[in-house]
Amino acid sequence: MKIGVLSIQGAVSEHLSHIARCDVEAVPVKTKETLCEVSGLVIPGGESTTIGKLIEISGLAAPIRERAHSGTLALFGTCAGLVLLAQEVLDGTKNQPKLELMNTRVKRNAFGRQRESFETKLEVKGFTSPLVGVFIRAPIIVEAGEDVEELARLPEGIVAARQGNLLAVSFHPELTDDRRMHQLFVEMCKVI
Repeated sequence: MKIGVLSIQGAVSEHLSHIARCDVEAVPVKTKETLCEVSGLVIPGGESTTIGKLIEISGLAAPIRERAHSGTLALFGTCAGLVLLAQEVLDGTKNQPKLELMNTRVKRNAFGRQRESFETKLEVKGFTSPLVGVFIRAPIIVEAGEDVEELARLPEGIVAARQGNLLAVSFHPELTDDRRMHQLFVEMCKVI
């Protein structure tokens, strides 16, 4: 099984390393051809508007949507990736590019600017011990549909959620040594 990391912007090498340490083949994805080879795709953090525009320009947005809808591709959005997966972005730019796959409403930069970045321990549903979440200009899920399973929350809102073959987190799991979020995603990909 191969799991890809969208290699347009963000912590690509860190995600590739975490996936490889989960005993699956990790590949960078920049083209539609490589996208066809993977069972899952990580959409890393970065700048959501830029990533959204670049996946449209590169021709990746439509096949990502199609495969996600058909159930042949699992997606894991981290930070900006969470924004791209959302159906609605409350504070987005005009014509905010997004994949509109997850039944969520999100707010970008919900915790403030870069200087308000922080780390905190999170209780994640299904994990036996807390996970450290690294929040950098992080978004938040302010509203989720009934088909969305909340996995972790802070007082401000939901910071980790799952909907079928979609997994989204507000934080950067690739910036710690804890691979449990990536392992959860690998397990999701195994049923694709």
